[in-house]
Amino acid sequence: MQQDEPRQDQPPTTETATEFSPPPGGEPGLKAQVDIQPGHDAPGLILVSTPIGNLGDLTPRALATLRAADAVLCEDTRVTAPMLTRHGVSVPLVPLHDHNEDQATPRLLARMARGERLALVSDAGTPLMSDPGYRLVRAAIAAGVTISAVPGPNAAVMALTLSGLPPHPFLFMGFLAPRAAARAAELARIRAAERAGLSATLVFYEAPHRLAETLAALAEALGPRPAAVTRELTKRFEEVRRGPLPELAAHYATHAARGEIALVVGPPEDEAPAGEVELDTRLRAALATGDSLRDAAALVAAATGLPRKQVYARALELREEEG
Repeated sequence: MQQDEPRQDQPPTTETATEFSPPPGGEPGLKAQVDIQPGHDAPGLILVSTPIGNLGDLTPRALATLRAADAVLCEDTRVTAPMLTRHGVSVPLVPLHDHNEDQATPRLLARMARGERLALVSDAGTPLMSDPGYRLVRAAIAAGVTISAVPGPNAAVMALTLSGLPPHPFLFMGFLAPRAAARAAELARIRAAERAGLSATLVFYEAPHRLAETLAALAEALGPRPAAVTRELTKRFEEVRRGPLPELAAHYATHAARGEIALVVGPPEDEAPAGEVELDTRLRAALATGDSLRDAAALVAAATGLPRKQVYARALELREEEG
């Protein structure tokens, strides 16, 4: 899971490899006891999941893979280095983040073409899940690079399983837009998709200082649905608070949240696409204002979330029926 937001007072780490070795007496980690999956000792790119809070959640196979890598690509060396040092792993770290991924990708592809084995981690959780790396992976696939992965922690999935809400189908949305207008537009698109038939539990990430505002926006757009706020998962102060969206919004409006947060919102109650009666009523009202058939269909399609072609076809039928 991505950290709350980039720290404004600290520029992105420069793209240089840094060697980190365990301190004297540090934890030795696991060595020969763990077999690396076939292909993980070959040239290519390996996506390695890392803990979302509790450092004890780094798996033995992840440790073995990181130890065997020629370099570890990470969002922030200040986050990854302590984790590796704790487990006695000494490996060069190369920053890979949103600010340098495009520029770094050709050099990283060249390294793998020369026979190097690179491991990609995020600051926490499964790589690419609201974290950097997608552009590199796409470029590696296009270049024919071997790609594999070591599974592990994921905040979105853990939040989903703890929420008490339907676990499938679910839709992972990542972070909503931070600005109110853009966020409202995103939620309107989700609501339109639901009116058209989408029924899925929704999972979001959010920064703590925007939590109350986002919950209020969700309540306004989606109604009083059951939801859950999960905070600091796997850490000492882990919290899961469940309740209707308006209730959660009211709580966090007066109780400032801290730490990393995942939100889970239940699907709409049994809600079919806009019924025929409602559709016909809206179309007749739009046509009564003098709008053309095409304009009326466009307005009703936007209001109901139904496909424009479907609404236009029904408008034609109504005109023929009513002569």
